[in-house]
Amino acid sequence: MSKNTVHAADLRPQTDKELEDRVLNLRKKQFNLRFQRANGQLQNTAELRSARREIARVLTVVAQRQRKVASEAAPTTKTKK
Repeated sequence: MSKNTVHAADLRPQTDKELEDRVLNLRKKQFNLRFQRANGQLQNTAELRSARREIARVLTVVAQRQRKVASEAAPTTKTKK
């Protein structure tokens, strides 16, 4: 991986708002990279892949938080069969 890669462990301490902002910025970056590729101006095509994967990392952390909150909020009851 490249040296600019952000790991999920680096994202977990960030707030939900910071993660939302990061996803928004990454999606803008991805859009610009796709536009450059379509126009033949993109020099490093690997940037598209790294942007897509970083978006996935951030969204994974967000989903993990949502599952954790949902599991803590829902009472765990077992029913007899």
